[in-house]
Amino acid sequence: MAFPTAVNSQITDSVSQVNTKVLGDAPAIAMGNLFVATGQALSNAAHNATNNQNQSYVTMQASTAQAVSTLLTLDTASTGVATREILATGLV
Repeated sequence: MAFPTAVNSQITDSVSQVNTKVLGDAPAIAMGNLFVATGQALSNAAHNATNNQNQSYVTMQASTAQAVSTLLTLDTASTGVATREILATGLV
């Protein structure tokens, strides 16, 4: 300090050094916070992508099951319609 104060000079020097250290550490802390935020955002994006893929697989499986069910019931339905038409004509 350039002028004498009622506070011990060692205390004022210590406070000045701590303030300088805080100012010097600020860029590193800011970059650390940026890296943490970026890492969390990327983790959320990966989780969302995985969840969306899982949900699409469930949807595709359901549509495949419905399509197979439709294919398996077409034969029965067409046989039933043909039988009804034959019986309606009285050919039997």
